[in-house]
Amino acid sequence: MKILVIQQKMIGDVLTSSILFEALKRKFPKAELHYLINSHTLPVVENHPHIDAFLLFTPKMEASKLEIWHLIKKVRKEQYEIVIDVYAKLSSNLITFFSGAAQRISYYKSYTWFFYTDTVKRKDEPTTRAGLAIENRIQLLEPLGLVEEPIPPKIYLTQQEKQKAFDILQLHGLKTDSPIFMISLLGSGPAKTYPFHYMAEIIDHICMETKEAQILFNYIPGQIKEARDIFELCSRKAQKQIFFNVFGKGLRDFLGLTSFCTAMIGNEGGAINMAKALNIPTFSIFSPWIEKSHWSVFDNGTTNVSVHLQDYNKVPYQEIKKYKHLKKQSRFLYTQLKPELFKTELSRFLNRVQKRQHG
Repeated sequence: MKILVIQQKMIGDVLTSSILFEALKRKFPKAELHYLINSHTLPVVENHPHIDAFLLFTPKMEASKLEIWHLIKKVRKEQYEIVIDVYAKLSSNLITFFSGAAQRISYYKSYTWFFYTDTVKRKDEPTTRAGLAIENRIQLLEPLGLVEEPIPPKIYLTQQEKQKAFDILQLHGLKTDSPIFMISLLGSGPAKTYPFHYMAEIIDHICMETKEAQILFNYIPGQIKEARDIFELCSRKAQKQIFFNVFGKGLRDFLGLTSFCTAMIGNEGGAINMAKALNIPTFSIFSPWIEKSHWSVFDNGTTNVSVHLQDYNKVPYQEIKKYKHLKKQSRFLYTQLKPELFKTELSRFLNRVQKRQHG
């Protein structure tokens, strides 16, 4: 038996949907499990013990209908018996429908249900701390007779990757027995990025509260200007505690460095989800237009904490019912999510994770 799971687009989505494979492998131990994902997201699920093969959706495919058709033919040739379409957009609708699979599972939509043999309706409200992103994915297993408890995603690093990260930290003079905080500096776009001067204030607060704090910035070489801008906004004291040139040059390098961190702090998004999958504590700042109930994955108020404008000001959310309609106002709404609103909560978090590190 062969089973295909489809989850295109963002790293956080691909990581979150990987939870399906553990349950599928338990139910069908002899099945061959494949994962269709965007090529740039592969590093986040490398070495996953329950995924047997990857099909990669490349930028070339995204730009060409002919290339998508070639992918459809490749999928059909694999002769999958079950296809689970988590992505549920036009490209995956077509891939699933033409796959030839006897059972085709996805979310119910009034305009795409006919592509599938089984559909499930997304929940509107979470019933566990796992969050809707996890709970809705678990529901996709129900047509297969699987009723699963929500589980957190996991990232699998090799011993060599961990050693490489340790060596980098040692080379730059970081002490792994002292607090190391990775800062999720930038979101996936301006509408998901906490204002630079506020982020600098948060970094200053971390350094003031934790005298031995060693700060790493999560950025890629193409974002060095934005990272430098935030660095320049930090206090002189904080700048001395920032190891600006220590960063992951590739995603697996970033994961290795993160695995040695005391906590990940900053913009909610893929970096926060990856830290959670490495069992690293997180303090995430949500964009005002993103629904916290969807992506506050396994937040428990202790080792995983998140803040959202709605926690402090409900007025914008009473006037506009759908979060996506707030996206155009994100810059203005972000200005209302001032650091002083949650500095006390951040201080408590810092205290807890340092005790955890030394406990």
